[in-house]
Amino acid sequence: MSYLEYAVQRVPAGLSKVLYVNWALVVLLAAVAGLGWLMLYSIAGGSLMPWAEPQMKRFAAGLVLMFAVAFVPIWFWRNVAGLAYGLSLVLLLGVEFFGSVGMGAQRWIDLGFIRLQPSELAKITLVMALAAYYDWLDIRRTSRPMWVLLALVLVLLPTFLVLRQPDLGTGILLLLGGGAVMFLAGVSWLYFAAVIAIGLGGMTLVLASRGTEWQILKDYQYRRIDSFLDPSIDPLGAGYHINQSKIALGSGGWSGRGFMQGTQSRLNFLPEKHTDFIFTSLAEEFGFVGGVSLLVLYGLILVFCIAAALKMKDRFAQLLTLGVAATFFLYFAVNMAMVMGLAPVVGVPLPLVSFGGSAMLVLMFGFGLVQSAHIHRPRGP
Repeated sequence: MSYLEYAVQRVPAGLSKVLYVNWALVVLLAAVAGLGWLMLYSIAGGSLMPWAEPQMKRFAAGLVLMFAVAFVPIWFWRNVAGLAYGLSLVLLLGVEFFGSVGMGAQRWIDLGFIRLQPSELAKITLVMALAAYYDWLDIRRTSRPMWVLLALVLVLLPTFLVLRQPDLGTGILLLLGGGAVMFLAGVSWLYFAAVIAIGLGGMTLVLASRGTEWQILKDYQYRRIDSFLDPSIDPLGAGYHINQSKIALGSGGWSGRGFMQGTQSRLNFLPEKHTDFIFTSLAEEFGFVGGVSLLVLYGLILVFCIAAALKMKDRFAQLLTLGVAATFFLYFAVNMAMVMGLAPVVGVPLPLVSFGGSAMLVLMFGFGLVQSAHIHRPRGP
């Protein structure tokens, strides 16, 4: 008998779940969020307002949400996965008719106390739905065309609604996150090879449609592609974000300029310094060491999620945990690639660091699901 099992037997039944919480994961999440508060405080000129203090409150609310979700048995989340997925679709449809417009896109529903972005919720509910689907499906049917098509429909429905807002970044994350769960569930690699081939053909079609009556993307999205390929084309327009981001990244050097000494963010040369481009502010002030430190924290979070999943015998719990981990990875991988000029600027926040309520709360909900799967997994011989 392990020490943990002995301790669980010695405490009241109502408190035993607390001992099974993956506290190392909680500490890592708090450490990343703390780094985010530090940066929001810095880029506000040494003030908790307008970004750091609200972000602290959101993380506190997220912790409460995470523990509330964690202590609910995993079988409950399996049973409501379809309902949660359906609710996210309804909310995405609601954005079409009642959504608030901001920065040229209609992505939010104003609930008074928070502006909810349903597309963020869809990232987690899609993982829940796919995990429940493959838990229900006979593993021998996983790669059969009809069952692959049904899973693909689950992925494409929210993706289509998100792209209509338009939100290219979230649409890409939905496609990649859904594809990751399908791959982890055992879908044949031949399907993914076909999708890559279709994707390359689609990219060619998107570029060929530019300037025609059947143009697929918005003009500003094409400008983002141009500025990604050659930021010098329009250094004060579409290429401004990437150029300023690279300047901030390069000026940080090995150890950075120092806390609250970043010129790009302090002098407002860096656009969206508190949201999508906050990583460049961190790299400017703390340099290569600071950037790598954040990557190490992110990597450890992934390691703990994967390690927990490998110990699970329940297919739904395992796929759910790995799916949340994959979604989390896509968040920071796409954001960092974007701000370093390795990918087009598509508006993806840096998880738990960028200022924002919906992304923070949805991620904490996702990690609550991970904790639920960990807490309620069978133990013993």
